[in-house]
Amino acid sequence: MSRPRRRGRDIHGVLLLDKPQGLSSNDALQKVKRIYNANRAGHTGALDPLATGMLPICLGEATKFSRYLLDSDKRYRVIARLGQRTDTSDADGTVVQERPVAFTEQQLAQALESFRGETQQVPSMYSALKYQGKPLYEYARQGIEVPREARSITVYELLFIRHEGNELELEIHCSKGTYIRTITDDLGEKLGCGAHVTFLRRLAVSKYPVERMVTLEQLHALVEQAQAQEIESSVLLDPLLMPMDSPASDFPIVNLLPAVAGYFKNGQPVQVSGSPAEGLVRVTEGDEGKFIGMAEIDDDGRVAPRRLVVEYPL
Repeated sequence: MSRPRRRGRDIHGVLLLDKPQGLSSNDALQKVKRIYNANRAGHTGALDPLATGMLPICLGEATKFSRYLLDSDKRYRVIARLGQRTDTSDADGTVVQERPVAFTEQQLAQALESFRGETQQVPSMYSALKYQGKPLYEYARQGIEVPREARSITVYELLFIRHEGNELELEIHCSKGTYIRTITDDLGEKLGCGAHVTFLRRLAVSKYPVERMVTLEQLHALVEQAQAQEIESSVLLDPLLMPMDSPASDFPIVNLLPAVAGYFKNGQPVQVSGSPAEGLVRVTEGDEGKFIGMAEIDDDGRVAPRRLVVEYPL
């Protein structure tokens, strides 16, 4: 039986999209997928429509390794509107309470300090976390409150930028699973005036270079440029992609000789001298260091395949 024809190109890598405001992460994903004519695409760590900034979009085989970015730390710039609390903790929601802004600089400093380091956070009802198979925001839109367990988060750095009138601007470097809207809402309650997010920008994800971010406008301009030059748009678009294994860049590398790599790519654990004693590793092949998949060191010290790159015929 012949292999079914694949829709789109077999293009593999990670695009660092500068997501615009007002667009959902999935809408942004679909736009990039169409621009690249990619057969598969997925994003890592959704941004609310109100938010802008770095949204890594994985194309092709890179989608298999996007999960490793979910565990990465992130950095945000946030502007909070003080004196108003909303049901969604951001400007897209409905104001549910208004109070005067009347705290001292010392009270603000103490409140900010309470969020630094490791703390417990109860996720917002307007988050994408799932309860009984449905995202929390679906319950919230129906006016249903469901139980949520507090989760450990870490705020590595919380920088005070400015406080002018009813606006407070901060920069936050935090661990995975941290909801900036929730920090903002909780901060407003500590200050006794309420607060919600009016501006949120994701400045960085993991160690990805900020200068490699591109906008949808830049992508469309490259497509138009390629048409004017009568060349394939891929000539200009593909160099923008980060390597497909970049989501797993924090893991150590184990390089296999081609003969050994053949067994590994067939799903067999292999013995490799000098490999780590435990944990996940990135596996490469040959002198050129071609990425072929992720593996875990098993109880016998072998490099056991976990996620393999599929090599599609041209």
